[in-house]
Amino acid sequence: MKSVTYEGMTFDEYISQEEIAAMVRDVAAQIVADYEDKQPVLICVLHGAMFFTTDLMRQLPIECTLASVRLQSYDGTCSTGKVQETTPLHTDIRDKDVIVVEDIVDSGITMHYFKQILRSCQPRSLKVAALLSKPTELKYPDAKPDYCGREIPKRFIIGYGFDIHDLARNLPSIYALRETAQ
Repeated sequence: MKSVTYEGMTFDEYISQEEIAAMVRDVAAQIVADYEDKQPVLICVLHGAMFFTTDLMRQLPIECTLASVRLQSYDGTCSTGKVQETTPLHTDIRDKDVIVVEDIVDSGITMHYFKQILRSCQPRSLKVAALLSKPTELKYPDAKPDYCGREIPKRFIIGYGFDIHDLARNLPSIYALRETAQ
C-alpha cells in the first residue's frame, strides 16, 4: 500500500489515479446528458476543485465557460464552521445554467452558503458537481451534490486538490489519514 507523511501524520492511498479518472468520466457523462444543448458556466471552487474542474472540462464535449471563486471553511484538518469568500465570483450568471464544481461536499456548510449567494444572482439553473461527498456529515440537504463521483465515510483526505495546510494538493491519488487502533 502506498503511503505518504505530512506534518507527522501518515496517509494511505485511498483512491487511485485510475479510480479518479473513472469517477471524472462518470460525472462528465451525467453532465453531458443534462446539458447536451446548453452552454453551462462551470464555477470552480478554488483551490481544492481545480484539478477536478480541469479534468472534468477535458471530458465535456459541450460548449461551456469557466469561472472561479475561492471559499474557505477549513483550518488544517478541521472545519471552522464559517465560510469566507476570499475571492468572489466576477462572472454574470443571470439567466445562465450554472454548475458549481467542488472537490468535496462534507458538512455542506460551504455549499449551502454559496448557493444562497448564487441564487441571488438569478441563474436559470443551479447544480453542483462534486468529486466526493460525505453524506453522513451533511447538515444542509440543499447542499447535496447533483453529480457526485463517489460517496465516502468521514475521513480526512489529501491529494488531487485536497490539502493539509496547502500541502499535498499535487499528489495524483487521494490519500486518507491512517486510522489508529484505539
